[in-house]
Amino acid sequence: MEHFLNRVDAGRRLAAALESVDLERAVVLGLPRGGVPVAAPIAQALGAPLDVLVVRKLGVPGQPEVAMGAIGEQGARVLNDDIIDSAYVSPGELRAIERGERAELEVRIARFRGGLPPVSLDGRTAVIVDDGIATGATARVAAQVAKARGAARVVLAMPVGAPDALGSLAADPEVDEIICLSAPRGFMAVGMHYLDFRQTTDDEVAELLAAARSAG
Repeated sequence: MEHFLNRVDAGRRLAAALESVDLERAVVLGLPRGGVPVAAPIAQALGAPLDVLVVRKLGVPGQPEVAMGAIGEQGARVLNDDIIDSAYVSPGELRAIERGERAELEVRIARFRGGLPPVSLDGRTAVIVDDGIATGATARVAAQVAKARGAARVVLAMPVGAPDALGSLAADPEVDEIICLSAPRGFMAVGMHYLDFRQTTDDEVAELLAAARSAG
């Protein structure tokens, strides 16, 4: 079973794997929080902007783990009409849940980015990075939001992923390419593939983004 020393080590190894991928006009987007320290060395190696892609799932009333859609910055919004219909979610319920998640989204964006605007994705390649993929739900939503914000291509990059989740993501029309260093059979948890998998803090995310902006 392949192990990474920490998220920075994983990012450096992912960066090497991405050298052979067509990444014209790339923007590297870390999924907060754990994806950002993986994304930082990738952005540095590619000479690309680093940003966060903050998404919020819209959970079904009474079943918040079931996603009936998701929202992102710049008004990005994707809905799963089949789930909304099958769960009998009313327009009022949908609006109320979206209001709550939109408020939380804005809080997180302000915390990570300090009031600065996001890097534009219009016509660019969005390289979405996480520290690992277990179910693929967050990555799928992130890909949808990136396309809704104008990304021409979406490349998902992660050090390790569950084979079933990767297979599902590969069939997603919003995902153009997947780069994964390890997809072990018997996958159990992302953290098992790191020697150091300590939690990433909000402050660390903000510092990495600020450092990338200063370097750029």
